[in-house]
Amino acid sequence: MEVNITKLSSRGQVVIPREIRESLGLQEGVGLLVFRIGDSIILKATADTSTEGLVASLETIRKKIRELRITRRDVQAEIKAVRESRQKTRP
Repeated sequence: MEVNITKLSSRGQVVIPREIRESLGLQEGVGLLVFRIGDSIILKATADTSTEGLVASLETIRKKIRELRITRRDVQAEIKAVRESRQKTRP
């Protein structure tokens, strides 16, 4: 898992760090699905921004989660670990 920190601009814009953009091959104009789960935001790159594309992307994500056997507890533990590591690096 790659972890980087970015900031929200006054216009609500977020910059995806270059390392992540390059590793995923993201180009200008790519569609991003934006999910809110509790207090977390998840971005998913997609070429198809239609409703059908959204449904297909969600099914792909669900399938991968089932394959990896990721639970809500796993996600919560990862979020907690990242938050704790950020607190340790702040002055």
